[in-house]
Amino acid sequence: MNQNIFMTKFPFTNKLLCLSIIPIFSILTACQSLRPPKLPSIPTTTIPTAPTDSNANVTQPIHFSITGKIGVRTPKQSGSAFYAWSQDGKRFAIDLTGALGIGQTHIEGIPNHVSLQSAKTGYIEASTPEELLQRATGWQAPISYLPHWINGQPVDTTSQVTRDLQHRLVTLNEGGWDVAFNYDEQANSQYPNRLVMNQIADQQSNSLAQNNRVILTIQRETDNTTNQTTTTSTAP
Repeated sequence: MNQNIFMTKFPFTNKLLCLSIIPIFSILTACQSLRPPKLPSIPTTTIPTAPTDSNANVTQPIHFSITGKIGVRTPKQSGSAFYAWSQDGKRFAIDLTGALGIGQTHIEGIPNHVSLQSAKTGYIEASTPEELLQRATGWQAPISYLPHWINGQPVDTTSQVTRDLQHRLVTLNEGGWDVAFNYDEQANSQYPNRLVMNQIADQQSNSLAQNNRVILTIQRETDNTTNQTTTTSTAP
């Protein structure tokens, strides 16, 4: 049947088709428009110095630029957002859209200081990412642990883990969360492309934490955008 004849004969069907395409197009546009954001600068007075103890456990700084989607579910509510995340050692920046009920949001942090800016909440500061998220949204998520988990590493090497034949993390129990790691087997990647995190309930407090779940999908950027800022000095 000729396309013009079909649209003329079935105008209502044509309208439904257009309406069904709009939300799909909007989702794709939101995902494609997010790029890893520019990192905040760390004043020289707050840069942590390397340990002087030769026996200290020194870990390599974590660097990545990723995009994806985060979903959060609690006993009372659930929501999701597209995100773009830049991490360089202890500093990070995250942009979110459709952000868990608070709209387009920018979060950035340096040691001992994290800030959030959105149209709904305004500007909020906190000392930890978890405190910031709780104040802004009421959600709980293991943000401080995520840089390590995104890189397929535990924060504490003594945490309970299981690994596959390639020595990649498969499950992890850490920080009050059970974490399942998924990988792109076709790409044979050492980094996870999906994390499923379930908060462990405190049996003594009769907590509903076992129903708190966070799912993070991860797509790594091919270009390195983590060095977009330089350290600034506060010295006179």
